[in-house]
Amino acid sequence: MTTAPQTASAPPRQHAIERVRHDLKLRVLTVVRTEQITPHMRRITLAGDDLEGFVSPASDDHVKLFFPAPGETKPVFPVLGNGANPIQYAQGARPIARNYTPRRYDAERRELEIDFVLHGDGPAASWAAQAQPGQTLGVGGPRGSMLVPLDFDWYVLVGDQTALPAIARRLEQLPATARAIAVIEIVEDGEQIALECAAQLDLRWVARNGRSGPLLLDELAKVALPSGGDGYVWVACEHAQVQGLRGHFINAGVPKQHLHVASYWKHGVEEHHEHHDE
Repeated sequence: MTTAPQTASAPPRQHAIERVRHDLKLRVLTVVRTEQITPHMRRITLAGDDLEGFVSPASDDHVKLFFPAPGETKPVFPVLGNGANPIQYAQGARPIARNYTPRRYDAERRELEIDFVLHGDGPAASWAAQAQPGQTLGVGGPRGSMLVPLDFDWYVLVGDQTALPAIARRLEQLPATARAIAVIEIVEDGEQIALECAAQLDLRWVARNGRSGPLLLDELAKVALPSGGDGYVWVACEHAQVQGLRGHFINAGVPKQHLHVASYWKHGVEEHHEHHDE
């Protein structure tokens, strides 16, 4: 990534990035619709009275999805405790659970959309590939949200296909007065989807097409950060790429408090979600 020459300037404005906590609730929901968005991405719409009171104010919120064990129809839930151990597991009955971003929530219809990337034969992808109306899924959370204000001058959003729901949500939130750069790695050509954004958007799709290596970092080397104003950078992808991406933006002069980096998954690890902020 190239940047304009550094010149003396005023320090960045103060932006109220706020972390909020939500009451933890476990919900049992029913599949009401499925949609194959791309060959490798399927949208599952869940509904039910348990969605009463559900909130997801931040674009990168996460809920914990609880899947039925093979041969079962209902998921196993943990037990909600108190104090230092809010979530406890019964002996020999640990749930099958994964973290996912709520793509959209319709409070009036009490419907929650979750987008699944169909990659491999893990429990989440396997369930999503066969999901049909009437099936049951468990949902917990979100436990908290990081609220990034809409008063930055520009935003950079970087991620692979697992981060696409969060990126899509954020682009929809941005005002027309902002600038945005989105660099999104997809499994292969044909996985691009339409994204809504009122801001001035530079959108770049990076198709892996069987290639290896730091493709996001390679693409960012061709992108220039805006030369003025305050910016916020958000990154989420596979674990092997995140440190290189984080270092890239630090070297480009992005203040650490305006940079959020997370790994949503890791090769060879069943369940992984890690923040890399300092």
